[in-house]
Amino acid sequence: MKILGIESSSLVASVAVVTDDVTTAEYTVNFKKTHSQTLLPMIDQVVQMLELDLQTVDAIAVSGGPGSFTGLRIGSATAKGLGLALDKPLIHVPTVDAMAYCLYGVSGLICPVMDARRNQVYTGLYQFEREFEVVKAQCAMDVEELAGELNRLGERVVFLGDGIPVYGSFFRQRLTIPHDFAPAHANRQRAAAVAALGAVCYRQGKVETAAEHTPDYLRKSQAERELDEARQRGLAGELAAGHCVGAGS
Repeated sequence: MKILGIESSSLVASVAVVTDDVTTAEYTVNFKKTHSQTLLPMIDQVVQMLELDLQTVDAIAVSGGPGSFTGLRIGSATAKGLGLALDKPLIHVPTVDAMAYCLYGVSGLICPVMDARRNQVYTGLYQFEREFEVVKAQCAMDVEELAGELNRLGERVVFLGDGIPVYGSFFRQRLTIPHDFAPAHANRQRAAAVAALGAVCYRQGKVETAAEHTPDYLRKSQAERELDEARQRGLAGELAAGHCVGAGS
């Protein structure tokens, strides 16, 4: 089985090929360049280095969200374009699940944390007993709420993700449980994890067509939230004006 993995949910751009449970190539860059500039050239480099015929790929696994709205759209468009051109199925791999999969075999809880701003994070809880288990499905939540939930669970937890530079000191102060932070080689998104978890999904028949694939943003974009807030303010102003008119009549 050969799975092409694409990861673009954050600042990280990553492409990998997993062949029969072996990572045969991975190209990862964590730098300030748009994924529209990087993903296709990265795929092309991997194809050349492996002398890979993309027609031999069984499926394309893509990090399906949450994350950067722009990054997810670019990754989704890239995967859909390849899927349509090659007539290959897509595998929608939840971003936070794939992040946790980077720490396969870790004891205790695994808690990926992606910065969603305004004291919000994209997160989830995972563990390995005999197999990879989702304890809490990926979601958007307040960082205070997450710390409280972890303290209540009372288990050792290992953190990873781009939310740690932002909230690491907060967790150190608020948590009453043993906790650690993943090292550099395993603390960000990786396409190899997307492809490896995608291979598990592929064996289970969890695939979709390129036409069916859509990213899972989990919440509205900043522009949509600001528009909603503006509408709410406008509605509140109209209601207040109506009360004033009523009071004066």
